[in-house]
Formats: sequence, C-alpha cells, structure tokens
Amino acid sequence: MARIYPLFSSSQGNATFIGTEKGGILIDAGVSCKKLCEALKVNKLTPESVKAIFITHEHSDHIKGLKVFGSKINCPIYGKKQSLEFLIREDKISPKNPVMEITKSISVCGMEVSAFNTPHDSVASCGYRVHTADYKYCAVCTDLGHITPEVENALMGCRLVLLESNYDENMLRTGDYPLSIKQRILSMNGHLSNDECASQIRKLIKKGTKYFVLGHLSPENNRPQIADRTVQLALSKYKRNVDYMLGVAPKETKGGVVIF
Repeated sequence: MARIYPLFSSSQGNATFIGTEKGGILIDAGVSCKKLCEALKVNKLTPESVKAIFITHEHSDHIKGLKVFGSKINCPIYGKKQSLEFLIREDKISPKNPVMEITKSISVCGMEVSAFNTPHDSVASCGYRVHTADYKYCAVCTDLGHITPEVENALMGCRLVLLESNYDENMLRTGDYPLSIKQRILSMNGHLSNDECASQIRKLIKKGTKYFVLGHLSPENNRPQIADRTVQLALSKYKRNVDYMLGVAPKETKGGVVIF
C-alpha cells in the first residue's frame, strides 16, 4: 500500500519519504545525516531504503544533510538543472552520488516521479507528483508564493497532497520579523499562508482528493492548531474523517505514516 512518511517539515528542515520498508524515495534532505537516520529508524526504515533523493530547491532547510547522507547510501540525486548546478558548485553534493536533471518521469521502486515548477525565490524550485506502485497519486508541494496553473494541474487527481501552510498572516504581520523578510514571505515568490492553503484544499476536495497533510509550518508565524482550524473552517460543508482526512506534518518526527 502507498505510504508517505513526513519525517521533518518546517522552516528549520524538511524531508519526506515515500515508499515502503523495501524501498522508496526521499524528497529533500534538510536536516543532518544523523537526524535523518534516526527518523528513518523510528519509522522502521533504514538509510538503504532510500533508493533516490529528489531535491525541491537549494535552500538550506531542504539540503542541509544532502552531502553526508547522500555519500552514505550512494543513490542518485534528482532535481531541476539550475538547482543541481548550484549545489555542485557550492560543494553540497558528494562525488559518490550520480546527479541527474529531472526532465521527465523517473521510475524508482515501481513508482513514477515527475516534477512541476513552483514560484519561489530560489535559483529553481519544484514540487513532485508521485504515481505509486499501487496506482495512486500523491504530491509534495511546499515553498511557493502562490498557486500557478501548473501547480494546480499537478495537484489535481492526487489522492494525497502534502501542501505548504507556512504562516498565519496576522501572526506574520504583527510579529518580530524585519519588514524585508515579511515582504519576502508575503510575496508571489515567498510562501503559502494558511488561508491560501485552505483555499486550494477546498478546490482539491471537490476534485476527489481525500488525504491532506499541512507542511512547512513556520515555528515563529504559525501553530499546528491554527493551520488545522483554518483548513477545517474552509471545509465546513464536508465531514472530517469521512469526506476528508487532515493532518499536520511534524516539525520533527516521532514516528508517523499516512497510508493512502
């Protein structure tokens, strides 16, 4: 059965495993190798379970452990051309790892993985859509300032979507961040707010998506209960745990898997 393990998800580090104990993929490696290995172990997975790493973009909370963890398992690393070139230039990828630009669907462990562009203030940024071995679709989509037609098209038809719900707008605007950082986060190439996330989820549930995981929450400008409540209010005409399932990806895993 298709499984997604949100190992880490916040502004401080991101990593998501999709697959089973026999093998799967890791989307981002934004924490140390030690933390990644510990999180995999908690979920009864091993580093060797990771058969490929897919990078969304080059920011440190998505690639912090890439070089060390990648060298440990010698698996291929996929991403957008500009992201990979930047990471190689900055010595963030071990020479042990084959590096491959993702231009079409990639087959790994019976899954088909494809990328879609996301609007973010990085050299390149993407999300990933996965067709699992048991013929289900899921997507991981964080770090984007707004929902483009390409993003919406990639998310439609998925049974499960892990979608960014980065900040509560009131908390951000009244918080301690400098104005320049607030403007960056609020921009069209920044991050999705709880309200923007909720609006997109409302569209997705109408098209048949049932499982939702809220991701990449800001520890400073959001709270899990606030993000959850915002989405739940947007879906008030639907019955939770019947029409849809909703969870919040943990900042740091203590064990948890979504079977969809």
